[in-house]
Amino acid sequence: MILQALNDYYVRKQRASNGALPPQGFELVPISYLIVLEEDGSFKYFEPRYKDFKKKREGERFLLPQAVKRASGIAPNLLWDKAEYVLGVQAPVGEIEDEVKREKAQGIFDKKAPRLPRQRRAFLEAIESLTKLTEDPALTAVHTFVSNLKLDSLNDVEHFDEICNENPNLSFRIHGDELLVGQRADVQSAVVSLQATNSTDIALCLVSGNNTSMQRLHPPIKGVFGAQASGGNIVSFNADAFCSYGKLGKQSAANATVGETAAFGYATALNSLLARDSKQRFQVGHTSTVCWAQSSVADAIPLEFALPGLIAESDDPDRRTEQVTNLFKSVRNGAYLNDDGTDLFYVLGLAPNNARLSVHFWLHGTVASFSEAIVRYFTELEIDGRDKFGHPTIFRLLCATAALGKADNINPSLERALINAALGPAPYPQAMLSETLRRARTERDVNYYRAALIKAWLVRNKHKELSVSLNPEYEATGYQLGRLFATLERLQEAANPGLNATIRDRYFSAASSAPVTVFSTLMRLSNHHLKKLDGGMPVYFEKQLGEIITRLPAAPFPARLDLEAQGEFAIGYYQQRQEFFKPKEEQSEVESVT
Repeated sequence: MILQALNDYYVRKQRASNGALPPQGFELVPISYLIVLEEDGSFKYFEPRYKDFKKKREGERFLLPQAVKRASGIAPNLLWDKAEYVLGVQAPVGEIEDEVKREKAQGIFDKKAPRLPRQRRAFLEAIESLTKLTEDPALTAVHTFVSNLKLDSLNDVEHFDEICNENPNLSFRIHGDELLVGQRADVQSAVVSLQATNSTDIALCLVSGNNTSMQRLHPPIKGVFGAQASGGNIVSFNADAFCSYGKLGKQSAANATVGETAAFGYATALNSLLARDSKQRFQVGHTSTVCWAQSSVADAIPLEFALPGLIAESDDPDRRTEQVTNLFKSVRNGAYLNDDGTDLFYVLGLAPNNARLSVHFWLHGTVASFSEAIVRYFTELEIDGRDKFGHPTIFRLLCATAALGKADNINPSLERALINAALGPAPYPQAMLSETLRRARTERDVNYYRAALIKAWLVRNKHKELSVSLNPEYEATGYQLGRLFATLERLQEAANPGLNATIRDRYFSAASSAPVTVFSTLMRLSNHHLKKLDGGMPVYFEKQLGEIITRLPAAPFPARLDLEAQGEFAIGYYQQRQEFFKPKEEQSEVESVT
């Protein structure tokens, strides 16, 4: 279903007025330098066509023949390739002080050197195969240049040293012609004809259901975080054990027959969605995630561009808040249901696995169902502090469960679980609550993100009626004990201004899991703190403590709190602390006294 949905998206984007995907057999190729030729094939100059991006050069993208798939063999691209194929050059070893590194570099150089003439000859033969199908004068000029090239004539040419050192992608342009040679109409027609002659055996395509030429090696998928720069595969077989036909080589693809058209469609669509400038991709921890819709409208629908900003990090928090607000309004007034709500919507999460890609999650539904799920997700997370920190992203929530708040320490299984809960009806996993509480106890800190995540878990998994702000009427023992601990801490702070460490630093972990071991001690300490206060503050705190204690069971403090009650303790503690520090116009009696 994944490949079929991606192929349908490719067909849809072919009709788009803006950003249409390349036709079959072509792709947008990053080209760093153009070799500009005269009409007779003589060399004129090298034309740089790159931009610097984060200390790395990125070539300008041109629509050119699709790249061949190669590993260790020699296989040239049509009318563009690395400098080692086009010119037959490689970077010199240079001066390396470290003997081990120098020997390693020299070994690589010596290994590649014998291949260069064969690579250049293969590139020439690929051009000759095109010249048999068209007499385009620009193609003839390229053939003349490659056939007669003498590298010595380029030694003093500007940019030649850079090309040798960097081995960038090169292509060709005729001086005075804005189009690259590979973009000319006659040349592209010849490319299509040549690709048709190279078609493989006919088989039933599992994606389209048609009998068509079978794709033996599927195009690589690029852009997945942590994967190889050359790309990874979703469909591939490399050993007899994985092939029911018992053969590799030309028969290996028969284990999962996908036609050339469908393979190109799904790969082109997915590479487009994963591109760096794509507005339909976002990162969830270690998982690269994309979303798209199956719509009768060729151009993008609102949720395709909105979802990444709603779920993931954004450079513009205000814009993100606006998107969430608009989504709430759309769901409440039925806009999605009346407009494109019935369109199918997909979310795909991918992670690297050596030279292959693994599917971390695959979610599908309608635009309306996804919109409603996201609104439910944000509603469950809503808690005091949103005005300061904004709507929490999945990344921030995951970091709240990780040691030291570092992304590298995020549990990958929680990534999948949280995205499933955010975009669907799935419950939050038990590990989500236990990991969050463990971090809160270890660091003695219930911050905004941890409180939001704990509240969401309790609301969805246990159907608790927790409010956004402090609710003194919520009778759960764990919640009231959390309030009591927060009030005792606030009393200590009022009695000892400028205190470096509070009871939270010493007693929070025990108080939230085994109350009986510490609360008797804390209540005795509170008497000493009350004696240090002046004015009406002792009366206020006595009243506050009394109000909370009357809501606790008459029996002694509980010996243990289960995981659910520990979550309520954290929420009670957090909300009570937030209440203490609200602006005066939002405060009740306590804040006006303190």
